[in-house]
Amino acid sequence: MRFWRQFSFLVILGCALTIFSFACTNINRETTQTPQTATTQNSDKPAISSLPQQTQEIVKSKDDLFYPPRGDVRLVVISDLNSAYGSTDYDPEVDKTIDLLPFWKPDMVVCSGDMVAGQKTSLTEPQIKAMWAAFDDHVAAPLRQANIPFGFTIGNHDASGAKGEAGDFKFQQERDLASEYWNDPEHDPGVEFIDKNEFPFFYSFKYQDIFFMSWDASTHRLPPEKLAWVEKALASPEAQQAKMRILIGHLPLYAVAEGSRNKFGAVMANPEELRAIIEKYHDHTYISGHQHAYYAGHRGKLQLLHTGIIGSGPRQLIDSEITPFKAMTVLDINFDSPEVTTYTTYDMKTLELIKYEQFPRFLTGHNGIVLRRDVEYQDLKAEEKAACVSKLDEKLCGISE
Repeated sequence: MRFWRQFSFLVILGCALTIFSFACTNINRETTQTPQTATTQNSDKPAISSLPQQTQEIVKSKDDLFYPPRGDVRLVVISDLNSAYGSTDYDPEVDKTIDLLPFWKPDMVVCSGDMVAGQKTSLTEPQIKAMWAAFDDHVAAPLRQANIPFGFTIGNHDASGAKGEAGDFKFQQERDLASEYWNDPEHDPGVEFIDKNEFPFFYSFKYQDIFFMSWDASTHRLPPEKLAWVEKALASPEAQQAKMRILIGHLPLYAVAEGSRNKFGAVMANPEELRAIIEKYHDHTYISGHQHAYYAGHRGKLQLLHTGIIGSGPRQLIDSEITPFKAMTVLDINFDSPEVTTYTTYDMKTLELIKYEQFPRFLTGHNGIVLRRDVEYQDLKAEEKAACVSKLDEKLCGISE
């Protein structure tokens, strides 16, 4: 009898330990699976002592600065770095972002445009060259020295594609000097080009199993011949054999910010046509800038990363009371994950994490709805759909999609 009591006790103890171990494992999964809500840190996080001095100082300024779990590929995504017209100065958040790169350890930095402060016909050649020299000092040179590739798109303040009545470029000098800067071998962005024929305006490149395409969305229309190039590039074996396809352009498909950004000309003129082409070739993400407001969204099958600004002039989101802020995103790609990409976005003044639930479930810009990344059409309540339709219409609200 004594033997059986001891045996029973051991069995019960073993079961209890098994249940406890299983519960701890699940808790650990829940806290590390999603950077949006995680409270534990990744073992890949660099030791502070291993970082450059300026990086150490920034990391120490924020208690327990979050380091996201690393994916198969890591991108740091930035946008709209510029200040006032003609400026060769950059806001502190630009330098702060570049100084933090050794902490995040990205495989590549991606920029969705507006690296300098042009788009003014009175700017002289020396002034434009001085802006690109300042950009090189603050951003491009540090990336080259760190051997970090830089994938970018041209913004309206870099080399606007706006045309006059005669069909010529209004800012031809700025376009010529931007091309001169980027085609100088000393300014090689370090990417593996696939098509460089019209670099830096229309080009494609790859990193590991990811196909990147950059189009000149510095204005709201793509000429027919350029749209044909886009479709040809996306249909190419290099694109279709890749595990993932990412498109970079300055203007977004749909508006997400108030005021002058929520109108014709501040977004692409034919978003549904463009989205249909992009989705046809299974492009996963469109990274854009220009709106000066961060919003992680999607429309149909296409993920839409509206990159936050790190330069001057953050803007208000549509129908939102959120105070405008400066943001950048660490984008981790996990090829075997259902979502493929994970965003870890920081307020670059405070280094606080920005979470999806802080934002409206959807935005209703003048040219169509954008759903928050974690919200699907079927998740919308009847009153939410009705509110969108009353402001737009069923088609622009995507009700039939």
